This record gives sequence, structure tokens and C-alpha cells, in this order.
Amino acid sequence: MIDCLFCRIAAGDVPCRQIWADEDAIAFLDISPWQLGHTLVIPRRHVADGGAGAQPWHEVAAALAGTAALLKERLNADGLNILSNAGAVSGQEVFHFHVHVIPRYADNPGMAGLMLRDPAAAADLDALAARLAVRPES
Repeated sequence: MIDCLFCRIAAGDVPCRQIWADEDAIAFLDISPWQLGHTLVIPRRHVADGGAGAQPWHEVAAALAGTAALLKERLNADGLNILSNAGAVSGQEVFHFHVHVIPRYADNPGMAGLMLRDPAAAADLDALAARLAVRPES
């Protein structure tokens, strides 16, 4: 869909700070992170939301698992919030199915502390993307 931001990101027409990619999905850093390393995982094909059946979830499963492991390993996260909003009333803002993978730390546990305490900590998204990016094996 030409008017869908995430379709344009998946097609490579809009730059992102991609940290994971496979044939079905990509993962990239959120530009307004709730925590350091907040990542979005999307299917390459357009699906409006996660309420569209099981197939979109299957398409992002490997990317979700890989991204979760990557964030825990490289950012030393103690846990993760993994969530997806389906529909405007739930808070979905971009109507292309996406899953938030949000690293969490013992010093800021639970849902009440979900929002990034120091937005300046996420200011250098380019450096963070380079730290997290999975490079294809040669």
C-alpha cells in the first residue's frame, strides 16, 4: 500500500534503523521509544492489525523471537514487554500490523514504569541501531 508508512519502510522506500530482517518480517527501532531499544516488528506484507487471524502472527514469529533474544543479549535487558494494539480504540496509530518489543530492566519494573525516564538516553538511535543490527553471515 503506497499510503502505508510501514509498507514503505518494508519496501526500503523510507529509511529506518533496521536491526532484524527475514523474508517475512523486519524489525526496526521505534523513533519515539518508550525504553532504550524499543523495537517494532512488522510483516513485510500489509495487514491492518493482529486481529486479522493467525497468519500475520506466524509471519512475524521468527523476527519476534530473534529480536527478543537480541535485545536481551546486547542490551542486558532483564525482561521484555511484547504488545500489539489492534484498532484505533486500542491506541493503534499506524494501521499496519506491528508488535512492540520493549526491553525492561530490574531498576524500572512493571507497566507503570513503561515510558522512558530519560528521553535523551535514546537520542542516538543510529549508534543503538549499529549496536543491535544483525549482520548476515558471509
